Amino acid sequence: MERSITSGSGSISVRRATARDAKRLTRLVRGSRAYEGQYAAMVAGYRVGPDYIESHRVFVATDGDDGHVLGFYALILSPPELDLMFVADQSQNRGVGRLLVAHMQTEARAAGLDRVRVVSHPPAEGFYRSVGAVRVGTAYATPPAVAWDRPELEFLIPADGSGP
Repeated sequence: MERSITSGSGSISVRRATARDAKRLTRLVRGSRAYEGQYAAMVAGYRVGPDYIESHRVFVATDGDDGHVLGFYALILSPPELDLMFVADQSQNRGVGRLLVAHMQTEARAAGLDRVRVVSHPPAEGFYRSVGAVRVGTAYATPPAVAWDRPELEFLIPADGSGP
C-alpha cells in the first residue's frame, strides 16, 4: 500500500523498501542528530542490511519530486513492534513522521494486530505520544549496548480504523 501527502514543500510518498535502499537507510540512521553525544555509540556501527529489509516490513518515505529518502520505519509482526523509525534531520517538521506512523498503523491493522510496542529513543517519546502512543513502562538499560533507560510505549490499533 502506498500513501502520500502533499505539504508546502512538495509531495511525500511511502513505499515498501527494497534491498537497494539498505545503504541509504544505514546512512540515515548513523547520521541522525538525535543520536549525537551520549547516544552516538548506539548507532555508530548500526547497519540496516538487505536481509533485514527483505525479512521485515520496512517502508520508506520519499520526496515525490526526486525520490529522495526522507525517513523510514520497520514493523515487526511477532511480537508486534515498531523496531525502527527515523526521519532525516532536514525532513523534520514536514509531516513525514506522522505519515509514517499512520502508514504503520494501517499496515498493523491489515496484519490483524491490535497493538504495536515501541521502545523509544528517550528524546523521541514526545513525538510518539503526540501521535497517539501511550507510555506503558520502561525498558531498563542493558550496558554496554544501551547505557540508558528508554520509555516503552504502545500504539493501540482499532480494528475499524478509528482513533488517532
